[in-house]
Amino acid sequence: KQPDSGLLETGMVEVQEALSLPRLPRRIECYDISNIQGTNAVGSMVVFENGKPNTSDYRRFKIKAVEGVDDYSMMREVLTRRFKRLSKSTTALDGVSQDLRDDRNDHGSWDTIPNVVIIDGGKGHLRAARDIVENLVPHDLCLATIAKGVGRKSSLDRVYGYRNHRMSALQTSQTSLHLIQEIRDEAHRFAITGHRRRRSRRRTRSPLEQISGVGSKRRQSLLRYFGGLKAIEHASVDELSRAPGISRNLASRVYQYFH
Repeated sequence: KQPDSGLLETGMVEVQEALSLPRLPRRIECYDISNIQGTNAVGSMVVFENGKPNTSDYRRFKIKAVEGVDDYSMMREVLTRRFKRLSKSTTALDGVSQDLRDDRNDHGSWDTIPNVVIIDGGKGHLRAARDIVENLVPHDLCLATIAKGVGRKSSLDRVYGYRNHRMSALQTSQTSLHLIQEIRDEAHRFAITGHRRRRSRRRTRSPLEQISGVGSKRRQSLLRYFGGLKAIEHASVDELSRAPGISRNLASRVYQYFH
């Protein structure tokens, strides 16, 4: 069912009022991070234009530079990768695909400056976002965050804004809060879907793929010779080197990986 256009317009007008924007927020980007204890971390970017999702501009970011549980640093990495190419416009798009892990082949409107950037999280996430966006975006950009309410009750969610170097809690109407929550929930859904996909890929991947020099042929040779991964894990260097195509140097590397 398509949302009512009049209700969407009302929602955008009320978001404009809540965030004290000079014009309607035609493009809103929202970011979220999904991980379990810092592993398989994925950042998401969803885009709403005129109150509706523009899925062709959605992006996922595989977290590369942050280890352990550090949501703030992960958010800084995602926003840096999103906005560092903004001023270079379409000339930089050829290199973007190496930084992003996305389901689509197109690169979207990377030269488009959003009216609002929403972060899923609390005040700390908003400060982390501010540190990046203020340095990389050459225009006044409204930053906001939506924090879960007490007892995770959606009616108690709080929205904080950051404009003119000041952070404050914002007064939102039911309509504007609902629209912001919808955008936040979509960013969360998109992030957690990517996170689960990464976990699934890692579970189905053979540990042998992580060992330098063990390509598909040598991997199959080891598996055929030993009958399975468990036997490979418990084999000695001498035993490993007896498999066809496995040198002693490579056998030593395989042994060290499992021990």
